[in-house]
Amino acid sequence: MLKISPLPNSLIRTRFAPSPTGELHIGGARTALFNYLFAKQNDGQFILRIEDTDLERNREIFVNNLYEDLLWLGLKPDESIFQTGQHGPYRQTQRLDVYRKYIEKLLAEKKVYYCFCSPEELTRERERFSQETKRSNYRYSRKCLQLSEKEIQSFLHQKKPYVVRLKIPSAKNYSFTDLVRGEVNFRSQDIEDFVLLRQNGIPNFNFACVVDDRLMKISHVLRGEEHLSNTGKQLVLYEALG
Repeated sequence: MLKISPLPNSLIRTRFAPSPTGELHIGGARTALFNYLFAKQNDGQFILRIEDTDLERNREIFVNNLYEDLLWLGLKPDESIFQTGQHGPYRQTQRLDVYRKYIEKLLAEKKVYYCFCSPEELTRERERFSQETKRSNYRYSRKCLQLSEKEIQSFLHQKKPYVVRLKIPSAKNYSFTDLVRGEVNFRSQDIEDFVLLRQNGIPNFNFACVVDDRLMKISHVLRGEEHLSNTGKQLVLYEALG
């Protein structure tokens, strides 16, 4: 079994953050188990956070069933929507004002920008890129980054649909130590100006995850292999948010 050393002089806080779009599956149970055991073997705390930003697919019955399944497995959270603590709310749809505050901060610092491109425009841009370059590594062209403040305010006044994108710094390297893989590196030129927030106030997964992990004082993240690629984006966000 992999033994993970805790950070010195810090309270270990791990989290399990499922989306209530279905029943708990074996992979989720495994992730919850590892987070619970690591926290408890270090006298730490295990937090259950509900990432319910998929408004069309969320079902409240899945929230209750997830919690009951964790209790059945003996993995009782120290903090959740059922045992509130000082770091709540523990449901992301109840934290929309928090996300908006950090978006406003990033907008004021010119680290993010409004993008008014429609899905159809982005599809045409992606197809044109593929045809011209014969490559599949499309990245958004940043054409909305060239908009003047007057144009932006005019579009906002017209209530033109938008998203807020993170402006990825150029020619930077982001690395971290993964306790399974060792040092993992991401190049900024391989990361697109990804979406943080949509006009309806619903945050992108990576943005909400970074804000919540920081404010909930999560010390260690134990998650599935499929999330490794998200870490590069999240490192850029941590830097942008200071």
